[in-house]
Amino acid sequence: MRNSNVIEARYHDSVNVLQALAGPETRAPFDRAEWFALLAETGLVPLIALAEDDGASAALALTESSGRIAPLRNWYSFTWRELAPAGPRGDRLLEAIARQLKTRGWRVTLEPVPGEDGSAQRLARAFRAAGWQVAVEACDINHVLPVNGRNFAEYWESRPGTLRTTLKRKGKKVTCEVLTRFDRQAWAEYEAIYAASWKPAEDQPAMLRAFAESEGEAGRLRLGIARADGIAVAAQCWTVENATAYIHKLAHLESHRQLSAGTTLSAALFAHVIDIDRVALVDFGTGDQPYKADWMEAVRPRYRIDCLDPARPRSWPPLAKRLLRR
Repeated sequence: MRNSNVIEARYHDSVNVLQALAGPETRAPFDRAEWFALLAETGLVPLIALAEDDGASAALALTESSGRIAPLRNWYSFTWRELAPAGPRGDRLLEAIARQLKTRGWRVTLEPVPGEDGSAQRLARAFRAAGWQVAVEACDINHVLPVNGRNFAEYWESRPGTLRTTLKRKGKKVTCEVLTRFDRQAWAEYEAIYAASWKPAEDQPAMLRAFAESEGEAGRLRLGIARADGIAVAAQCWTVENATAYIHKLAHLESHRQLSAGTTLSAALFAHVIDIDRVALVDFGTGDQPYKADWMEAVRPRYRIDCLDPARPRSWPPLAKRLLRR
């Protein structure tokens, strides 16, 4: 077995190197090189840490500021994780990257990392093996719906009575359209609804539009619009990939709140992805908003992996705080 100390680890300031990464199959939109390219276009400066050995490659898509290293991500990202082949070979590559990162920073904080696929445990193990002091804690939650082979009607029967009653009483007051391609007019309606909704201002609207356009070209976009008397009153942006539907954005007009158009539109999109796309999972992203529990049936933790280099004096105060908490 080859020792990880002799594996070459290097850095790139361009996400283009991820295009040729010989890692695992893409698991989510947030693992693709195209996603990281969109992030870089927002002004984030990439630090792509790459290790290669005998034809295998692994990478961490990162960014760095004043010796603090963090994931290359923003609030549109449901998850962040390693890009590495499974098994001991990938583990050795990740350990080499973790060891090399000591030359670039004194603290590495990775979040929100999933645990159900082993990513959190794997990354923590790699950084510990490389000599970092590692703390792992839950930082967020992810609501999901395992479809378990049901059709929409079967799923809907299991929803809370208040939700089903709302759809029965108000569902006919709006008409819903689910687009599987990018449409400029529909996107303009989405942006107008979002701007007039209770939601905070979009952080990077150009990035979200570019993402929707590319997902539309790939056939993965599910853009839902609900209208009442010809007026767009609710909109949602979903994507479908690898048997999973991702709920990215949703909004409705407060001025038409009495129509419950968001509920009707959500039901239409759930019906589409369950009965037409036949997904196995619906992912509602991060956050513990109470309404998500009405639609979802399981909760998964998201983890923060905080790594400190004990050889760096700047690490000593936060290390002392950890000891005190324990």
